[in-house]
Amino acid sequence: MASIDLDKVLDKAWADKSLPEILTAPASALKGVSDRDGELLLEAFGVKTVADLAELKYVRWAQALAALNTSAK
Repeated sequence: MASIDLDKVLDKAWADKSLPEILTAPASALKGVSDRDGELLLEAFGVKTVADLAELKYVRWAQALAALNTSAK
């Protein structure tokens, strides 16, 4: 089972929320993503929520390419 330390990846206001709430939260709920960053993600890619960001094809492509890079390990 996968786990994640929510305090490390979410702003404090979101760390105690349920997973469904987090996934529907604005991208700015992620630690390090400002409200302005969220606006830019919406403008550039139509990303409104944490789930939208996770499902963004460009993010998935980048993750797949990084996973193929065995020389970095």
